[in-house]
Amino acid sequence: MRQHKPPMLVVWGKYDPSFAVAGAAIYQEMVPNAEVHILDAGHFALDEKLDEIASLIRGFLFRLPPSIAEGK
Repeated sequence: MRQHKPPMLVVWGKYDPSFAVAGAAIYQEMVPNAEVHILDAGHFALDEKLDEIASLIRGFLFRLPPSIAEGK
């Protein structure tokens, strides 16, 4: 990740008892352009914040350069 710096979306639950929020910062250190979102959610953030996460994913994919979005 540090070498290639791929487009990256990180969505993290602020109240996740299994993965500390500090873990999200590590992704941003490795990939400075990573898009990091800390949500008001727990470990099952997708269950708790489905619409918000779906919107983040759609926006992230929309902003990818066409060559990456098409897998080229």
